[in-house]
Amino acid sequence: MSPKREIDPNESPRALFAAELRRYRQAAGLTQRALGARMSFSDSQVAMVESLRRAPTEEFARECDKALRLDGTMTGLYLATLWKHAQEHIRPFLEEEQEATGLRSWEPALVPGLLQTEAYARTVIAASPGITPEEVDERLKNRMQRQGLLRRENPPLISAIMDEAVIRRVIGDAVVMNEQLRRLLEVAQHPKVTIQIVPYGIPAHCGMMGGFIIAERNGVPQAAYVEGQPNGRTVDDRATINRLMLRYDAVRAEALSFRQSLKLIEEVVNGCVS
Repeated sequence: MSPKREIDPNESPRALFAAELRRYRQAAGLTQRALGARMSFSDSQVAMVESLRRAPTEEFARECDKALRLDGTMTGLYLATLWKHAQEHIRPFLEEEQEATGLRSWEPALVPGLLQTEAYARTVIAASPGITPEEVDERLKNRMQRQGLLRRENPPLISAIMDEAVIRRVIGDAVVMNEQLRRLLEVAQHPKVTIQIVPYGIPAHCGMMGGFIIAERNGVPQAAYVEGQPNGRTVDDRATINRLMLRYDAVRAEALSFRQSLKLIEEVVNGCVS
């Protein structure tokens, strides 16, 4: 049986599902093995969902409701794990992102969403034409929930490559941008996060055609999200993912080292480089 892990229900919709499942199971006086016996799932599957090592499925949620006599409670929580407030075109990738053991991103214009501060993210989201304040709040909440990945006991490896323009273009105002750059320096201290910058001095390269993020599971690319206008798209066909991996490697070959990249960010924060 997996060791008990404390779950913060505010971390993400999946974390709320896991915390509530454990609470209802314990209130019913059931062990993970006993609950599994009432369902078509093993105790190890119950344990993995409760510890965020596996995402719940709709069938799992329905079986929980039946076994615990909850009249749809867990099914409702399952639907929330689908990021119902997220834009439809990105939802499939968000599910892959939650399962990923590695995330590789290239951003030519903006700080990756997983590394954005709330103020920076709000400014970016609010720039969408015609967006309402309510929609801004919903999308901002989803973006902040995604960042719960880094607070997990075993978060995915995150390799983020950005163009130098990302750390120099002022988003919001100087205060918002300074906070964002300091956030990058802070998160770069995480043992599973690597940040690299492609400097201005590099001539034309394939990454200039747009940003993307690739989700891997145990070293195998599973899906990617490719940015575009007016919306990006989620792709999972092997040929497209392989081409994106080649582009990622090509961009990374042009980037400064991890240490050099952090030094450049520090110089921009301190105003040492005009």
